[in-house]
Amino acid sequence: MLDQHITMDTARIKELLLILWSTTKEYLQKAKKLIFPFKMQELPRWKRNLVKAAYTVLFFFLFLGLVDNNFLWLFGKSPRIRDINNPQLSVASEVYSSDGKMLGRFFSENRTPVDYKDLSPMLVKALIATEDVRFYRHHGVDFQATLSVIWYTLKGDRRGGSTITQQLVKNLFKTRSNYSSGLLGHIPLVRTLVVKMKEWINAFKIEFFYSKKEIITMYFNTVDFGHNTFGIKTAARVYFKTTPARLSLQQCAVLIGMLKAPTYYSPLMHPERCKARTNTVLSQMLKYKAITQAQFEQESSKPIATNYQSEDNYDNDSNYVRLAVQWWLREWLKENDYNLYTDGLVIHTTIDSALQKYAETSVAGQLKTLQTLFDAYWQGQNPWTDSHGKEIPGFIEQRAEACPYYIHLAKKYKSQPDSIAFYMNRKKRMKVFSYKGERDTTFSSMDSIRYYKKLLHSGFVTLEPNTGYVKSWVGDLDFKHFKFDNVRQSKRQPGSTFKGFLYAAALDNGYGICDSIRDEAVSIEYTEKGEKKVWAPHNASWEFSNANMTIKYAFAKSINSVAARLTQKLGWAKVIEYAKRMGIRSELENVPSVSLGSSDVSLYELTAAYAPFVNGGYRVSPILVTRIEDREGNVLAEFHPRREKVLSDQTAFLMQQLLQAGLSEPGATTSNLYTYDMFRYNTDFGGKTGTSQNHSDGWFIGVSPNLMGGSWVGCEDRAVHFRSAQGEGSKTALPIFGRFMEKVMKDDNYQYIKAKFKKPEFSLAKNYQCHTPSVKKDSAKLEEKLTNELRNDVPDFVE
Repeated sequence: MLDQHITMDTARIKELLLILWSTTKEYLQKAKKLIFPFKMQELPRWKRNLVKAAYTVLFFFLFLGLVDNNFLWLFGKSPRIRDINNPQLSVASEVYSSDGKMLGRFFSENRTPVDYKDLSPMLVKALIATEDVRFYRHHGVDFQATLSVIWYTLKGDRRGGSTITQQLVKNLFKTRSNYSSGLLGHIPLVRTLVVKMKEWINAFKIEFFYSKKEIITMYFNTVDFGHNTFGIKTAARVYFKTTPARLSLQQCAVLIGMLKAPTYYSPLMHPERCKARTNTVLSQMLKYKAITQAQFEQESSKPIATNYQSEDNYDNDSNYVRLAVQWWLREWLKENDYNLYTDGLVIHTTIDSALQKYAETSVAGQLKTLQTLFDAYWQGQNPWTDSHGKEIPGFIEQRAEACPYYIHLAKKYKSQPDSIAFYMNRKKRMKVFSYKGERDTTFSSMDSIRYYKKLLHSGFVTLEPNTGYVKSWVGDLDFKHFKFDNVRQSKRQPGSTFKGFLYAAALDNGYGICDSIRDEAVSIEYTEKGEKKVWAPHNASWEFSNANMTIKYAFAKSINSVAARLTQKLGWAKVIEYAKRMGIRSELENVPSVSLGSSDVSLYELTAAYAPFVNGGYRVSPILVTRIEDREGNVLAEFHPRREKVLSDQTAFLMQQLLQAGLSEPGATTSNLYTYDMFRYNTDFGGKTGTSQNHSDGWFIGVSPNLMGGSWVGCEDRAVHFRSAQGEGSKTALPIFGRFMEKVMKDDNYQYIKAKFKKPEFSLAKNYQCHTPSVKKDSAKLEEKLTNELRNDVPDFVE
């Protein structure tokens, strides 16, 4: 039936074409009588030949007009004048750091335009000598070259005859793919003729509207050099790490030689072919006196030396930043109808390239150390365990079922579990991530899942608390292997880092940091989805001292019982209210455990939500992009800090004191920062650690007056984790901030980061300068001292 249908369609097309030709022929005969009212046989022979030539030329240009205007839908659409006047190139958008370093590119075709003045004169000479020696003497079509092509084709020797301008038409408008060839396009040889006519017509148009220099420039900006490299500027950078203006003679010849067939003459894939083609270009240059004999001999004898650096969309070290920029601009791009991959935007970010490098090395260094400890800890055992510490049976098999390859096999081998198991366990060569570089190994798919499930991951982001400017962004350890962004995409339980919002609510509602609360067991009854429940949290040590302690000490030691008592008195709805006020956007469960971080949040929002504690009480919207320009340098948009007062000056100051207490109170969770060389630079630091249930997630929010950072460490699956204190945030996530700040403090270029928190310029209602002495836990002296010291400053809820 299908063959019959195709035959019928072909017959109808032929019938339609015969009717159209008959009609066209009739009109042409009438036009001939109007143009030539005399009889041809009455004219002398030379006049008859002249008339025939004129008639042929007239008919030719009439035919070109019919082709260009798609007469009777025979020839298909062609580029319009507005397309010629304003050709649209697919140009890469570029992302730059605040100090002018390129961080990444977005492209469908990796292209950066160049001006004529930036081209090496030798490059232009090589192009003309090789591709179109009469370029400056024709007007888009070289009829002499066309006739020679026809002659050689008839002799069986096919040669190219397209001018640079015609090649530009093909590159610019892709006439052979983007524009239809109409009804006549169904006839193979006729289709070729129609396409060629379109190239001729548009070559004439381009020559009319543009100068030769402009044509040369557009040509170099459109040509394909293979390996996803478009345009001469990108090619010079990718193949030789240089610019078009600084290309050597041999480099010019290599790139011009590749134009004939970029893959076939690639210096990377086929160096011998490339060398032969390069010498052909050099010989053409010698033939047309663009170079001397001495230059030819010298350059043709040299081996080709490239300095290749790939520029795939995902090859740059800062790809987490690049994708963060894409996410951050998503609404602006949509509202303003810009395409990040084709419109050649220049995007200036807040990222500092040196701080970004410090952040990346800090994450890599800490994870390498932790992974060694983790592997030693679980040596001989599988780390996927339940809440009782027992291995979860079938864990890997369950995770495998969610993998694309397993799903593919399940569709292919329905009701054949043995076949699925066979292919999932079949060994094959593959490359996997390792801390010593990419490792080539023999794994089955199941082996690969087991291997990757045991790896620790991280996220780290830093920002200026006063402006919201993001200064570094590390989504994980290695973008090539782990494209999931743990700064923005991952949401996990933040543990005690969430207590910051509880204590801010308490201080904003009458409590002081020197007020005293007893460390004892707390039970809170509540209703969740109609079911009555009891929440009775324990401390990290699983013990209660039954001693009174200051809020300051309880925060620094991250005492859960004190946090639970505050939650009981304030109400967990108040905690949620303050978290939202500070900037948490994730959905929070309306349960009392929310104050201890039981609801999942992202590192991005949690870090930014700590900014009001540092900057005087202002919520700031994180800013990743400061300015966007078009390819001509015109400013399209600018983004400025947005601040909103959400905490009183007093509460913000007291929260600074609590965050610093993590370093000053005895046994505080942040004291591990003292192992890093960052405290001799006249700078204040503070922070809050967090650890989720079963040590699945380690968190740390570190602060200083002008720069703060948030870090997270954990495995991909929550069931994979440390089982001891080694998994606490103070030991997993805090060292990333410590390593980072150690580098920043030693760098003299960052004097503005080195600062002290300001003293209050207002009177405080309560004392804040209390300090807990270093005494042993459960000591009667601690309870007696705190009770006597704070007897007159105890809230009425303390029993």
